[in-house]
Amino acid sequence: MGVSINRWEPDNALRTLRTGLIDAVQVIYNIFDQAPEDHLFPLCKELNVAVIARVPFDEGSLTGTLTKDARWPEGDWRNTYFVPENLNASVDRAEALRPLIPAGMTMPEMALRFILANLTVSTIIPGMRKLRHVEANLAASDGKGLSADLIRQLRAHRWDRHPTEWSQ
Repeated sequence: MGVSINRWEPDNALRTLRTGLIDAVQVIYNIFDQAPEDHLFPLCKELNVAVIARVPFDEGSLTGTLTKDARWPEGDWRNTYFVPENLNASVDRAEALRPLIPAGMTMPEMALRFILANLTVSTIIPGMRKLRHVEANLAASDGKGLSADLIRQLRAHRWDRHPTEWSQ
């Protein structure tokens, strides 16, 4: 049995995990959303609970393709999620990562490799709309890690967000 945890609140499942009835937990974890490392991941490791990292690209901002002018079709959920306050901050934070991307690597690859560097993570479920995304995402699991220095630098980009009126 597994549980999926709310955004920005990874500690919500700690009591549930301690029941011993949970085999896997699905949680948002990425370069920006590192809070699961504080309490959730140590407990998962202690209890041998699998971790499924979701939203590895932070709803698209960690692909490096969003701009402050981004627009989506009417009815698309991103119109209510990426309100100007969130879109502008997300783009600025993603842009701050560009100088850290190793030569020959893309931002999405770096984002996936950051997650894979955490040995508590069992698997990642990235969104993929095109065959080239599938191929690129699979290639990131080749066992080639990021340097310890780069991981340290990426940790400095942690973004502890709190629910707001536009949160989903």
